[in-house]
Amino acid sequence: MATLLEQTRASHEEMEKLERIVVKDFQQEIKSHKQRLFQGHRVSLRLDAVQTAAGKLQKIYDDKDNSRRDEIAAIGGQNVFSAFYERLKEAREYHRRFPTAGLTEVRDDPEDQVKEEPRIEFSGEEGVGRYLDLHLFYHEFVNSSFGRPMEYLEYIQQLDEFSNIPRQHRMTKAYSEYLEKMDSEFEEAWEGQQVPGWEDKGCGVEGHVDSTVDLEGYESAQQLLDTIDADSLKSTLTSLGLKCGGTPQQRAERLFATKGVPLESLPKKWFVSGAVPASLATEEQAQKQQAKGKQVALLEARVSGMVGQLAEAIRNTADNVEKKLVRTTEERIEELEEEDDVMENDSDEEDEIIYNPLKLPLGWDGKPIPYWLYKLHGLNQEFKCEICGNESYWGRRAYERHFREARHQHGMRCLKVPNTKAFLEVTKIEDAVALAKHVDDIKEFTWNPEEQEEHEDQDGNVYSKKTFQDLRRQGLI
Repeated sequence: MATLLEQTRASHEEMEKLERIVVKDFQQEIKSHKQRLFQGHRVSLRLDAVQTAAGKLQKIYDDKDNSRRDEIAAIGGQNVFSAFYERLKEAREYHRRFPTAGLTEVRDDPEDQVKEEPRIEFSGEEGVGRYLDLHLFYHEFVNSSFGRPMEYLEYIQQLDEFSNIPRQHRMTKAYSEYLEKMDSEFEEAWEGQQVPGWEDKGCGVEGHVDSTVDLEGYESAQQLLDTIDADSLKSTLTSLGLKCGGTPQQRAERLFATKGVPLESLPKKWFVSGAVPASLATEEQAQKQQAKGKQVALLEARVSGMVGQLAEAIRNTADNVEKKLVRTTEERIEELEEEDDVMENDSDEEDEIIYNPLKLPLGWDGKPIPYWLYKLHGLNQEFKCEICGNESYWGRRAYERHFREARHQHGMRCLKVPNTKAFLEVTKIEDAVALAKHVDDIKEFTWNPEEQEEHEDQDGNVYSKKTFQDLRRQGLI
């Protein structure tokens, strides 16, 4: 029975009331995780209601069927009073026939509305909204062609590191669907070739950027095969967009052929489909590949932005998963039993101040580990690496592991020194450069029979082995 003007007034009133309630809600002092959770859901529900009312008002003001204009014209003009009494009569007749129509519960007290507790459902892994449940995406990733076997904790820590995935796998439909499920500035970065991992706009592959093997330290394909296992050869070829079939010897030869050679100069048949460099592809193929690459890069940018917004929740999730790895079955069962009582507990455990004057690492329970365990693992020992920019590593385990990490490998590449086993435990720049020079000197004085072995002819003339054999084949001596 309400007219369009009455609907307009009611919608504006509803929006203003919802805005006042939201302001009142934000003025509350939040002391616990439970209160913060309820407040977020209350505000979200009211903002949805504001958007619904605004959409209804937009349709009324658009007035595509001219009904609002006709209604305004009907209550104006010379017959204002007659039109008013006629509408009043219709309203009274309507409410006489339907006395309870349109009656709703009056809830104008903001104090009651900001204390509502919305019904929220969480899975067991989400910990009542404290953590994220990424198992669905994790299982899809490890079982896909573009993924690889890894632990759940490692997957969380590398959630937005897309550059570790080979280019030809990132151009597949399955990878795009995976990103869509997780889902002005991007366009400018794309045109300026500033999107990380897509500087070539999806055309071809990125040279040796994704390669995990430094070929500068190897002199032959056989040396490469003796040092690196077959799986590493296969993964490196895959990262370069090259075919990885054949025997390990053929893989080593194919990888060694890329040493110091631009990928554009390699035969086109060496590359897998979707990873051919731009210079070897036709114009139509390049345009199609660039469009596909732009779509994938946009999805990656959206996921990276979302991961940035959820950085704290992802970090808490990784810490929670790491704590669970050291818990026993009894402790996990006890945790599940206590999880039902978490929402009733008003104390926020995250805001508790933990007394930790020695700055010991935290254990699975969120409390500092015992000092004897801290000493047992040698976490009180500091190891500094000058090659990593004087980075400190606490404990022998972290120190030995850092030699295989990207930070140390990047420092070695900056020094133009191969990161081989000979440089293990070398942390000073001066020592690394001196050792590299010593290794080069040893290589220079290696015995070469072709040049250093001497032969003498009948006349007493002395030649090198290579020269002597060449002259002998020609019949000159």
